[in-house]
Amino acid sequence: MSRSMTSGRAIERRLVLQFLGAGVAALELAAGLESSAQGAEEMPEWPMRAFAQKDEARALQALYGAAIEPSDEIALEVPLIAENLASVPVSVTISLRDVTSISILVPQHAVALAASYCIPEGTEPSVSCHLRMAKTGDVVAVVQSAGRLYGARKRVKVTRGGYAG
Repeated sequence: MSRSMTSGRAIERRLVLQFLGAGVAALELAAGLESSAQGAEEMPEWPMRAFAQKDEARALQALYGAAIEPSDEIALEVPLIAENLASVPVSVTISLRDVTSISILVPQHAVALAASYCIPEGTEPSVSCHLRMAKTGDVVAVVQSAGRLYGARKRVKVTRGGYAG
């Protein structure tokens, strides 16, 4: 066989493989869109009003519509002194049962609600994130469990350069 016939078949094979690859990718995309559309139907509505509130009480009212009670079953982990203002680590772990949501608020922020998570049934109720904090203040974790609201609060001292003085 001549070299030109071999290269022509190689090009044809490449085109066939590219076409098949594109077809498989299109099928995967269609299946993914269908499953994400089904998941979107199960997701609660985005709490836009809660994220727009300037203070803790209004944000909680818009998000949950009820008051919170303190709980020792919420482990809120934050540093006592924030050395990096742009990235303050926050971790919330809960030993309560039937947790459906976890929210994190920073009342001193211009917008009090920093994060809100929906916890699917059967999921371990634990979240971690990093927040930006411009000044010393509280970090509040609010947990919805069995239709009731529980909370924990810790103070974070924000310092420039990591020096508490």
